[in-house]
Amino acid sequence: MTDHVQEQEDEIEALEAILMDEFKEIHSGESGLNTSKRCFQITLTPQDDDADQSTTTPVLLGLIFSHTEKYPDEPPLLNVKSIRGVHTSDLKILKEKLEQEASENLGMAMIYTLVTSAKEWLSERYGQDADADNVEEEESIKDEVIVPHGEPVTVDTFLAWRERFEAELALERAKLMPESALTVTKEKRLSGRQWFESGRATLKGATHVNEESEEEDEEDIDFDDDDFEDDEEEDMLEHYLAEKSDSSTHSSKRAA
Repeated sequence: MTDHVQEQEDEIEALEAILMDEFKEIHSGESGLNTSKRCFQITLTPQDDDADQSTTTPVLLGLIFSHTEKYPDEPPLLNVKSIRGVHTSDLKILKEKLEQEASENLGMAMIYTLVTSAKEWLSERYGQDADADNVEEEESIKDEVIVPHGEPVTVDTFLAWRERFEAELALERAKLMPESALTVTKEKRLSGRQWFESGRATLKGATHVNEESEEEDEEDIDFDDDDFEDDEEEDMLEHYLAEKSDSSTHSSKRAA
């Protein structure tokens, strides 16, 4: 026959030796458990065992338990409470987790096993790793925010930039222009017929193209369809009169 009382006393002595100041007996009235038997509270933090215990922790959890009459052949009474910084919703989740583990460890002293499980859960939920994840998430959010740099564009700054750009463009064009284009004097304006008869419509006109002053070139080669039409009419009239004159001359000679 199992001596449940002796097993319970042995477990309490072991927990006091291992947990020391983190383990204490409390009154059943502040335990939140429906029992009149002895109740105990174990204070847990998300810190590792090697961490500096003097550092103030923002999260503290109280794991409360009381042995039942047939413990460990039946699960203990369990409760959890927030001493500092633990959310109520998390307390409910943790309590259900511990009760499930207790039912899986029947027949053996299990309080220290539950303490270890609760400490691991607390570390995952509120420990330094969780803080690091939050920091990384905040940093990633900051990286996604694009901060504009440089001088803002206004009408005045744009006009000043365009003036500088056009000046630089004109300078580059002047460097690429042949020296002959810079030394050739402006020719007198020719009529369409004179320009055509001179034979320079295709040869000379192409060499006098000035990229920097296109308007001047248009003035030099200023002829339109009207000029060609007038010239063609004059040519046709002169040709007609010449032929008529020749015919009259030949007729006079024949008559003589």
